[in-house]
Amino acid sequence: MNVIEQARQAYAPTQFPLHTPRSVEAELISKVTANLKKAASNAKADYPKFISALYENRRLWTTMAVDVADDNNTLPAPLRAQIFYLAEFTEIHSSKIINHDASADVLVEINTSVLRGLNNVKAT
Repeated sequence: MNVIEQARQAYAPTQFPLHTPRSVEAELISKVTANLKKAASNAKADYPKFISALYENRRLWTTMAVDVADDNNTLPAPLRAQIFYLAEFTEIHSSKIINHDASADVLVEINTSVLRGLNNVKAT
């Protein structure tokens, strides 16, 4: 390899994109939502996998609730309250799903809406 080729490789764009906190959140919510949606559509055939996906969704929302409850969180207070409310709703609705009193569709819709918001808001 000659010097010019070495320089070209050294200054070429990296293969790994930079991730912002927002993009990491969006990627995580996207994965959890896709898993939940897929598992819900196949719940009768593989109920344990569905429960596992439901658990991961609950864990995601519990983590977000803890984050927005922190006094150091810089999101606006009304948005923090809305996220906390959605976390509470997710917890209650997930229990209803486990008791066969509800479907996971609304949880998928909520996650999808949050994901759209994360992808449409400009990074600060």
